[in-house]
Amino acid sequence: MQARISVLTLGVQDLERSVRFYRDGLGLATEGIIGTEFENGAVAFFNLSGGLKLALWPTKSIAADTGLQIQDGYVRSTIGHNVFSKDEVDTVLEEARKAGAQIVKPAAETFYGGYAAYFADPDGHLWEIVFNPQMLPML
Repeated sequence: MQARISVLTLGVQDLERSVRFYRDGLGLATEGIIGTEFENGAVAFFNLSGGLKLALWPTKSIAADTGLQIQDGYVRSTIGHNVFSKDEVDTVLEEARKAGAQIVKPAAETFYGGYAAYFADPDGHLWEIVFNPQMLPML
């Protein structure tokens, strides 16, 4: 696994309200809400410095994607590690498993044409390892 965080995803209760807060209130640039054509796909991305992206995604969608139940605080955020290929998703996931991570969701094709998996670190923080052909990592 490379020393890189690509996306920090915050689980939100009301996506439109949260977009207004970050876009209109804090002045962060966004293309707005995308992915509404997919069940649990509505998300908003904000470009931050250094290539980092902030994603706002409904908590219920994070729960659906990870397969976890919504519990206080548990599915409110994920850390995204974007990689260059499906094989790299598998490699990083295996590395995390060997290091003691709990595999929350095995690698699988995504609704948006990518490939992703989730693991939890020893404290339960969720990491998404993802190949997204529309959002490749910066070198």
